[in-house]
Amino acid sequence: MEVSGHGGSRVRVRLAPSPTGFVHIGNVLVALVDAAIARKFNGAFVIRIEDTDQKRFLEGAEQLIYDSLAWLGIEWQEGPDRGGPFAPYRQSERLPRYLEVAEQLVAQGDAYRCWCSPERLDEMRKAQQAAKLPPKYDRLCLGKSETERQAFGGYTERSVVRLRMPDTGHTTFTDPIRGEMSFENALLDDRVLLKSDGFPTYNLAVVVDDHEMEITHAIRGEEWLPSTPAHLRVYEALDWTPPVIAHTPLLLNADRGKISKRKHPWANMRWFQDEGFLPEAVLNYLGNLIAFVPDAENPQQGVARELFGFAEISEHFQLGSIGPSGKVVDLDRLDWLNGQYIRRMALDELARRVGPFMTAAGLDTGNPIFMGALALEQERLKRLSEAPSVLSIFFREEAYAPEALVPKGVTPEVARQMLDGAISVCEGVAATGEWTAETLEAPFRDLAIALDLTTGKQRGQLFGVVRVASTGRTATPPLFDTMAILGAETILKRLAHARLLLAGLGV
Repeated sequence: MEVSGHGGSRVRVRLAPSPTGFVHIGNVLVALVDAAIARKFNGAFVIRIEDTDQKRFLEGAEQLIYDSLAWLGIEWQEGPDRGGPFAPYRQSERLPRYLEVAEQLVAQGDAYRCWCSPERLDEMRKAQQAAKLPPKYDRLCLGKSETERQAFGGYTERSVVRLRMPDTGHTTFTDPIRGEMSFENALLDDRVLLKSDGFPTYNLAVVVDDHEMEITHAIRGEEWLPSTPAHLRVYEALDWTPPVIAHTPLLLNADRGKISKRKHPWANMRWFQDEGFLPEAVLNYLGNLIAFVPDAENPQQGVARELFGFAEISEHFQLGSIGPSGKVVDLDRLDWLNGQYIRRMALDELARRVGPFMTAAGLDTGNPIFMGALALEQERLKRLSEAPSVLSIFFREEAYAPEALVPKGVTPEVARQMLDGAISVCEGVAATGEWTAETLEAPFRDLAIALDLTTGKQRGQLFGVVRVASTGRTATPPLFDTMAILGAETILKRLAHARLLLAGLGV
């Protein structure tokens, strides 16, 4: 991977998001690539806010960018929030410089003013589509003064500045991820550099900022690939050395289709937080998409490590190894990975992290049984957001149909006998004052023998009746552990309620 630019200076990378809405997972993947490069080569990672699209600007969106990266533990060294040697880092605060460069390009003949109205441009595009011509500006304004242009239709006083692309030849560059890329100049549009409101477009501002902030590696998403020839033309016109430019692959959904903001809520990074994914797991998962981290015990056998952090990502990262193919976001795999992190987490830390989800569901984490219940369910959790659902049985009695107390293959009368026996066992254990999973299990197995429940299936039916009566559910953590945490008073109360429900069935 190339690691130098601007005469061999220190590696500098940047993330340049627009504050126009939520933080897209694709932007975060680029940020991770940037941070990995900066860490690997002791460089600098810069955040630059591209806020020149005033129509789409959203208040608070800039802070969302910082919050999302900080949540994942991705660090940056320069930006609007912390300053740096190349401040300001918001494009809206750098407007005079863009105007100066645009005027220079016009004076050199590398750009020109365009007074075409939006209506004329729309008619031009429709005509090109009908004629099956490449969609590009027809250069009506090229070489004309404003007075000369007024003689033609579709004129507007508010001009823009367009870049003049070469008429012949090719624009070729090497993308470290994709290899050599070549574009036929005759097919390329004369893109707008400066809008009629005086704000630059991305095509001008990104070049000026990358040059003046001494960016050595411009990493961005695949969607910007068609813009690269225009950017290289600006660099050439200004006699500036361009950075290494690389385009990361698209992120795809499970059917390998493009991510839709409407269909795929996980396009929004906030979704991962709201759904209870751990930042360590999300970072680990994204790291899997851009780097191969070998297993420490099998370094020579091509075995990938499953759990790793940012230090390992940056150590093993190679820009050229990402590959141009789209990367599928597999939420099932992420669920599994998240579960691995949850299971390895200290119980106190897990309690802290599930706390907000529990509170939002109206469940009191100050309840004395909370920690025991959480320890019991820790092995089953895949997301923090699941905690209120799986733990609610420890906090409140849940409604269920009487029929749930009658397992398949068992009559209501037999279910009643099982429940009566369970009540008797629980009363006996409670009387001893030793209410534990161990003191419950032995007498319940004796009960199974007394009821002539000799097969595993039959014992399962007995425990199934007790499980539903104790929790209202057919699936729980180990039954006796669950009963032990709930306590004798709660269990006896719930079993008595279950007996009344069975009585309603006529038994």
